[in-house]
Amino acid sequence: MDLQDQLKNLFPDHVSENASAEAQEDNTDGLWIQDDPIICKYEKRKGKPITILEGYTGATEDFKQLAKELKTKLSVGGSFKGDKIIIQGDYRDKIMNILKDKGFKVKRVGG
Repeated sequence: MDLQDQLKNLFPDHVSENASAEAQEDNTDGLWIQDDPIICKYEKRKGKPITILEGYTGATEDFKQLAKELKTKLSVGGSFKGDKIIIQGDYRDKIMNILKDKGFKVKRVGG
């Protein structure tokens, strides 16, 4: 019997911090869902198309995590600058579908 088992016998009602944090992340996917829509717009910079996402009011780290996930799913480049996600290429429809599946409200701007 190791130390963890002895502690469980002494304190059967105790829930470890790791288990409670993992359970919380599984329920919400780690992202804060907001009431206001995320704005998805299209621009051309230096002749190349980009998609810009802005208007997220949650934590900056959550928005960075969302940017990384979008870039991975779409297999494209991009960046996170000044509370905006910039994705290379015109992927508005795909991004909007991904965000709606996650539970976000999305508003399309610019065509």
